[in-house]
Amino acid sequence: MTSAGRVGGIGWLARASGCRVETVRYYERIGLLPKPPRTAGGHRMYDSDHLRRLAFIRRSRELGFGLPEVRELLALADDRSAPCDTVHALAERHLAAIRARLADLRRMQRELAVMAATCRTGRVPECRILDALSSSPDTNSHP
Repeated sequence: MTSAGRVGGIGWLARASGCRVETVRYYERIGLLPKPPRTAGGHRMYDSDHLRRLAFIRRSRELGFGLPEVRELLALADDRSAPCDTVHALAERHLAAIRARLADLRRMQRELAVMAATCRTGRVPECRILDALSSSPDTNSHP
């Protein structure tokens, strides 16, 4: 056992974090998760620090942060002297991107609802949805 707490192999870390083994290896390969020490037999040995870091990465990804943003957040978390306003600014930028994406999704929802409402029966040659998809947005007229 290390000073960091509980120790286990890659299977333990994957189960404890809810990640797949391949995901753990990937995060290691791209440098988000530090490479663990190995046993004399070459097996990776992870500790609770690895588990906390992996949980941080996983939660950040669940919130939609991209890998560059996760890397930046981890660097900030590792630097205990970093100002919180840097973290706040990163979160605000991400929130603005989410709001923009939601607006796009609402627009798409409205557009598809109009298309679906105009086409309920008939055959493909008369399908208003296929006509609308074939037209460019600026020439597409909705009934």
